[in-house]
Amino acid sequence: LAALLGNGLIITTIAWDHHLHTPMYFFLLNLALLDLGSISTTVPKAMSNSLWGMREISYLGCATQVFLLFFLIDAEIALLTIMSYDRYVAICKPLHYGTLLGSRACVHMAAAAWA
Repeated sequence: LAALLGNGLIITTIAWDHHLHTPMYFFLLNLALLDLGSISTTVPKAMSNSLWGMREISYLGCATQVFLLFFLIDAEIALLTIMSYDRYVAICKPLHYGTLLGSRACVHMAAAAWA
């Protein structure tokens, strides 16, 4: 519940404050969305199973959870790699930051992470 609240707060803050519309916060917003997705994939079924005392899951439900979790974790790893490149460019090549990481390039990199 705390992770959902924290990610929701991050998403809301970045979306509402126009000073935070920079590449770093754009990628942080995407990371929070991915984290929300991975939490929403596993936690509801686990909570319902613990509340009702059940220890089983259907094959289709398990396959769906595994597929979504692998997809979201893969996208999260790709996004973390992109975020590290963003910080590398900001620190090591600050004069080229605007040209290397313009808004269009950031959207393309984030879309590649989600794909």
